[in-house]
Amino acid sequence: MEKVISIEKLTKKYGDFTAVNGISFDVYKGEIFGLLGENGAGKTTTLEIIEGLRKPTSGKINILGNNINNNIGTIKEEIGVQLQSTAYYNFLTLKEILDLFGSFYKKHLDSIELLKMVHLDSKANSFVRSLSGGQNSVFQL
Repeated sequence: MEKVISIEKLTKKYGDFTAVNGISFDVYKGEIFGLLGENGAGKTTTLEIIEGLRKPTSGKINILGNNINNNIGTIKEEIGVQLQSTAYYNFLTLKEILDLFGSFYKKHLDSIELLKMVHLDSKANSFVRSLSGGQNSVFQL
């Protein structure tokens, strides 16, 4: 099976405090993977390193065959991240939000086409706060 994430001896230190202590794991294509642990175990720090938001103290990280130290731009083009909490700009429409996030990538889809895929194209010029709970859930997918 193809490895999509490979982590070897990942460590992250903040001064004398070790947030992530030499963890290693692989995630394979098609696999459902969870990172579990108690508060303070380093789960968020590990994910932020994988996403390129933090730099590791040591260890090897490969995402989709790319070394994170040399190819973070390529990796960011290939991955998607859904944060635990999401807040949208209250003054932007759904179309404007999708256009904004699409602008972060060289390759992106048309915002109206994306809204059509989730049956929200009639709400393209609406603000997130005007959506029902179900529509808001679909928009966050």
